[in-house]
Amino acid sequence: MAGVKGKSGRKPGTRKTGGRVKGTPNKIPQELKEMILTALGNKGGVDYLERQADENPQSFMGLLGKVLPMTVQGDKDNPLETIVRITWGE
Repeated sequence: MAGVKGKSGRKPGTRKTGGRVKGTPNKIPQELKEMILTALGNKGGVDYLERQADENPQSFMGLLGKVLPMTVQGDKDNPLETIVRITWGE
């Protein structure tokens, strides 16, 4: 089956040969992050973000999605539980 690719987007049995080298800094330099945080502080910090949550909820939620962790990890001694309840005709 020529052209078949796995989850990684590569043909099975091939190794990764491109991309960033492990340990390469992120594209956004630390200096830019510091400038953004300074601007946030100058505009009121938490108060400014709370105003944005009220006035621009869609944009605020987008920001929230960028800063929240992608995985939720529970305590191994106190695991997370999921309860799913489906009801009909209530």
